[in-house]
Amino acid sequence: MKKQIIIVGGGLSGLTLAYLLSKHSLDSIILEASPRLGGRIQTVSGAFETPLELGATWFSDMHQNMLHLIDDLGLHKFKQYSKGKSLFQTKSFEPPQQFNVPESESPSYRLADGTQKLITTLANQLDTKTIRLNTKATVITDLGSILEVETSKGQKLKADKVILCLPPQLVGSQIQFSPQLPNDISKILPTVQTWMAGAIKFVLEYENPFWRNNGQSGMLFSHCGIVTEMYDHTNFEENRFGFTGFLNSNAHSYSKDVRRDIVVKQLASLLGKETSNFSSYFDKVWIDEFIMSDNQIIQRPHQNNGHPLLQHSYMNNKLFFSGTEAALEFSGYMEGAILSAKQIIDRI
Repeated sequence: MKKQIIIVGGGLSGLTLAYLLSKHSLDSIILEASPRLGGRIQTVSGAFETPLELGATWFSDMHQNMLHLIDDLGLHKFKQYSKGKSLFQTKSFEPPQQFNVPESESPSYRLADGTQKLITTLANQLDTKTIRLNTKATVITDLGSILEVETSKGQKLKADKVILCLPPQLVGSQIQFSPQLPNDISKILPTVQTWMAGAIKFVLEYENPFWRNNGQSGMLFSHCGIVTEMYDHTNFEENRFGFTGFLNSNAHSYSKDVRRDIVVKQLASLLGKETSNFSSYFDKVWIDEFIMSDNQIIQRPHQNNGHPLLQHSYMNNKLFFSGTEAALEFSGYMEGAILSAKQIIDRI
């Protein structure tokens, strides 16, 4: 009789894990609390169908597991554009400094058609019946030889193994365990930083790449504006154009329309009036219930990511932690999410 494995979380780690399990002829069910797959990967489409990233975007030659996975799935990478003059704004009342970024021997890459392509391609390798959206795991009970997972829909599912592929903070705040997890891991969970929690990502789409035509890279760093960093977001085919970047974390107090207006005003002062002729604007404040909890205790970046207690199994070797925060290396990156999934495969 085949073992039943339940994966809690349908982000990159959970989907990679399900994909790798399927290669070993092992069945799994993915429980995803939100209405979509991808977790902190989210690509939206602009008015001209430009793939625009609101979540995880870049990777490099250091990220070998990411490179192997996209090769395995037949996906394609391309270099982040950085040619031309870049801008560094230190004071609002002074002109920005200009600089050129030399071509790197280890460039950043993006995924053709957007990072969401990785998510959809992984999901397409799986039986759609095994993916359950809008389904939150609420209670996990040790019944002896198996675990029982109760969901927000009142279902009670049995599993030989349960792998938690969601931020550890959410495990601690949203899932009850019977019997309770050991005190040491319970204390750690709210202190594990969730990568991107609180970040604000924005994207702008344009019909023409006016900045490239003006000899600019589209790269911007600012210490004084709502936009703190920004990059060219032209697609792989170089026929769809835009910017992506991050906003000052305090901008979450503004409405989306106000954020958009302040962003465009800042960019117009730096890149010219053509900035105002955008075709699409989107942004995402990463503070919803699917990424962070109210009881987080964070004092430093990457706090307790890859913590030794996240490497242990619980409930008599039936419960495991996975996800980028649990990874021993590259925590917070897509590489970490994939590496963590591969480590679980080795263990089970």
